[in-house]
Formats: sequence, structure tokens, C-alpha cells
Amino acid sequence: MEITQEISKLIDRKKEQFISASDQIWTFAETRFEEFRSAALLSGILEKEGFSIEQSPAGLETGFIATFGAGSPVVALLGEYDALTELSQKAEIAEFDPVTPNANGHGCGHNLLGAGALAAAVAVKDYMVANGLPGTVKYYGCPAEESGYGKTFLAREGKFAGVDAAFSWHPASLNAVMHGSSNAVLHATFKFFGKSAHAAAAPHQGRSALDAVELMNIGANYLREHIVDKARLHYAITNSGGLSPNVVQKEAEVTYLIRAPKTDMVRALHDRVVDLARGAALMTGTTMEHTIEGACANLVPNSTLQAVMHKHLNELGAPEYTEAEYGYAKAIYESLSPEDKLEAGQTFDRELAALLAERPLPGFVAPYNDEREMWMAGSTDVADVSWNVPTAQCVTTTMAFGTPLHAWQTVAQGQSSYAHKGMLLAGKVMACAAVEVLRSEELAAAAKAELETRLDGHAYDCLVPKEITPPRMSEHQAVVRS
Repeated sequence: MEITQEISKLIDRKKEQFISASDQIWTFAETRFEEFRSAALLSGILEKEGFSIEQSPAGLETGFIATFGAGSPVVALLGEYDALTELSQKAEIAEFDPVTPNANGHGCGHNLLGAGALAAAVAVKDYMVANGLPGTVKYYGCPAEESGYGKTFLAREGKFAGVDAAFSWHPASLNAVMHGSSNAVLHATFKFFGKSAHAAAAPHQGRSALDAVELMNIGANYLREHIVDKARLHYAITNSGGLSPNVVQKEAEVTYLIRAPKTDMVRALHDRVVDLARGAALMTGTTMEHTIEGACANLVPNSTLQAVMHKHLNELGAPEYTEAEYGYAKAIYESLSPEDKLEAGQTFDRELAALLAERPLPGFVAPYNDEREMWMAGSTDVADVSWNVPTAQCVTTTMAFGTPLHAWQTVAQGQSSYAHKGMLLAGKVMACAAVEVLRSEELAAAAKAELETRLDGHAYDCLVPKEITPPRMSEHQAVVRS
């Protein structure tokens, strides 16, 4: 309890700074590889707190690594701050109302995520100074988690070498430490090039790139029956070739997310999707280019570190909420679709689900169970860290029961007082766990031994080829600012 109490006081002492940072990043709402203001804000705060800053690690212009201390053990705290497109939404209301139509919004709560990890890093530093604790704490500013996968580039370039343990968290509608894995994913874009022609007078002269995109998608639909159960294929047509139906489309583009439980499965499935694109090009007399945009591995859990996080989450306990907070959460819950409410209710037994439907802020910490591995259909680039460093995560309540991620309701709650409470709780849990590692070489060794056992002789195999580098957006930003 001594660590928990001291860390809690250290974070509460500076909580207004962390809340302000989260709210500013919510307002910035910058998407992948464009998080210039968000990264500058976070790295600036850390620099003032005495951290040294490495800018643009692994070629990530909006990434940074902040370091305090020296020597071993070394603990890493992972921060994210990217938003999502077309999720603009006014704060602290319970109806859809964009700030700016079709603009960006923090539909996954990464404004909170980055600021919560900031709180943890500063608290660990303050604890080290106050207690004369040796070692090193690092804050990793990780851009483009939603798509682009900044941590994958960091892992590929060896930026986690020498780290003994890594901690992260995610906004949620529950306080818990979960044990499980996730899908690996590869993001690829396919561009087709044909020949334009008058669609009525000379259709035989044309070679339709849009036809190629459609045939590729049809092939993918047939492929879905012949892939492993947990695999997923998602696509979006990002260039349909124009707006004139009487012109044969000479260019068209489609982008795919290819998911599967293991990296080797993703690589094999990607090769099959590439073959679909080649076949579509052959059938239409077009040519095709394809580019890997990014990728991430499947998550490797670590029970040793998860148990430490759960212990401190239990000691800290769930936040207390006001009636006004319950009232707003209830209004958000009522805005959900019947399908969202039904799915949320299936997470708990009937009695607890009914209670949460009336008071939709869970005032408890869920039990921890590492005997049964959960599985997440989505993906996270925290996974690439977990292949290289023992890694653990928690979730805390920052949104009403049943709130779906990547939805306007998540954005609306991103500046709420109960979101701030959940963010600070996560920061405290991460900081406590990090201090435990700094104080115990035995804990760090046990976590590493578990990672080796789980990898079972397999080495990290990055899905992003060496020749693929993060996009350079600074020139574009300069044009926009001018």
C-alpha cells in the first residue's frame, strides 16, 4: 500500500496539468502521423519535468522518447495520441452534434491514453527522486496506433532494446486487467491503372481500373469462406476513379486491413489477397501496384506484470462518482442503439447488467483471471512491443457502460469529469507497477522468463518490410500552415 498511496498523492498533486493536456489533445484531434501539436505538447511537458527528449525515433516525425534516470532496471510507459477521421463531436452532450462536420475526433480516447501515460511517467520520476530510487523511466510517444502502427516501426528499429518492462492502458467502460491476445494485422493499398475512353462511343478502347477494384473485392468475398475463423478482411474504396459514368475510369484504388491470429497467418493471407489483385488486373487489362502501409503483430500477454497491475488497481479501487456524472452517463447509455445495449448486457450476468443500465459507470474492479486467454478481434501495435519486452495493460472506466469505441459517444465523453477520473486511475496503476519493477530485479527477471516461455523459441518477425518507412508529413504541414 505504501507505493499506491505515495503514487496517488504524486499524481493528484499535478492532476490539473494532466487533465489540461488530455483536453488540449482532444481539441487537436490529429490523425495518424499528423499529431505534431499533440506530440509537442506532451514532449514539452516531459522536458520541463526533467526528461531528456529524443525526437523522431525510427523516422516517426510525430514520435518521441522521453528518458529520466540512468541504468537498470528500465521501464517503459506507452503513450498514444492519434484521433480518427470523421468523428468530430461536441463534448459533454448526449446527442450527435459535430464541432465541424466530417472533421476528426478522439473516438478511441487516445487523448486520455497519452495523458494518462504522461501522469504515470511524471509520477515515477517524482517517486525516484523522492526515494533515491535508481533506474530509468521512459515515456514512448507513439503516433498512429489506429492505422500506421508507430510502435511497429519503433520495435523494428530496436528502440525497445534494453527495456525490462512496458506498461500501457486503454480507455474503456470497465476497470480491469485482462489476460489475452489479439489479431495481427497488415494494412495494404492496391492501385489499378487502366485507360480512359468514352463509355458509349468507344468502350472497347477503355480499360477500367474501377472494374479491377470491384473484381478484386468479389474475389475477396469468395476468399472469406476459406480463411481461418478468426481472420478478417476489411476494405474501403479510396478512389473510385471519378464522378462521370460516361468515362471509363483509368485509375482506382482500394485499401485493405488483413487480420489473423498470428503474424505468419497474416503474411500468408496477404499473399493470397495480392494474387486476387493480380488476377483482377489480368481480367481487366489493367496494371496494379500495391503498397504495405503498416502492420502489427499479435499480442503476447504477461501474467507476471498483469498480476502486479491488478494488485494496485484493487488497492486504488474504482473512482467515486457524483449524481451528475451518473446522470450524464445514463443519457449517453440511452443514446445507444438497442443492438449496442444488448451486446453490452451480455458481458455481465443479468442482475449486474440491469444495474449498470441504470447507473452506467462501473464502481468496481473486475476480477483478474489468467487461466483462460481472452481474444480480441481487433489489433494493437502494443503487440509489437510485447514480442520484445514483457508488457502489461489495464483498462479503466472513462465512458458509460456499453459505449462503443470509434463512435461519437466516445468523443463526447472524452472531456467528462469521469473520463478524467479514469485517466488518472490508469496513470496511478501504471506508475505503481513501474515502480515495483524498478524496486525488484526479481520481478523483472520473472517477467522476462515468462516472455521467453510464451515465445517458445519464436523470434519477433516484423510484418513491415525494411524498405517501408513512416511517411514524412512535415513538408505538407508547412504548406498547410502557410
